[in-house]
Amino acid sequence: MRLVYSEELAGLATSMARMCSLATDDMELATHALLQVDLVAAEKVLESATEMSRLATENEERGFALLALQAPVARDLRQVVTSIQLVQDLVRMGTLAGHVAKIVRRRHPEPVLPEPVNGYLAEMGRVAVSLGRSATEVLLNRDAEQAATLARQDDAVDDLRRHLFTLLTVREWKWGVACAVDVTLLGRYYERFADHAVEVAQRVIFLATGEYATVPEDDPERPSPSSEELVRQFNETDRTFKERIARHEATGRDGTAGDS
Repeated sequence: MRLVYSEELAGLATSMARMCSLATDDMELATHALLQVDLVAAEKVLESATEMSRLATENEERGFALLALQAPVARDLRQVVTSIQLVQDLVRMGTLAGHVAKIVRRRHPEPVLPEPVNGYLAEMGRVAVSLGRSATEVLLNRDAEQAATLARQDDAVDDLRRHLFTLLTVREWKWGVACAVDVTLLGRYYERFADHAVEVAQRVIFLATGEYATVPEDDPERPSPSSEELVRQFNETDRTFKERIARHEATGRDGTAGDS
């Protein structure tokens, strides 16, 4: 029984890494679509949303099933609960890649980016994809030290977004309001993708050590979760778990499925 349970945990971890890899592949392809004005690539990114949704549902169900059937304790409980929480970070990463692709599709056949900002977005895309790849690795190897390194690597994206905003606000900007809005949104999407990759790393640190990553003193914009936030996250997970169990029991009694 213990061997089967361990295999289920390992399978869940592998599937979470698959979600992260898929989201990162999507962002890489979306960036290609953005820079090369490639509508076919943009459509491929949007089509992958179905697979991401399937994996998210599957992983949440697997996590709640492990809670219900195995009643894990200590480290195993931490792994299952953290995996359930990770699902939403990974879904958002995929969604952000989709947002980039939607802008490409909306503006096609015209390019989204004027020449002066091309390099900024290309570099933001490169760094975001690199962070996504690293997040996939730490999901597989559960290396707290590597995860801690990743948690300090998204400063480059933040700096690029600040420089991009400065460029948008100078008086010489001549590409119109619509273009400025698109560029602002794109900068935000890449920044948030990087933030979620860092959040994945911080959750892996918690999984491996039982402690949340501390924030460097020179990084006041990324506070560690407060005790109130941790309580809120736990209560939300507990509430969802109880709702799933109640629906499962109701299905067993009357043979019908509960509300989805």
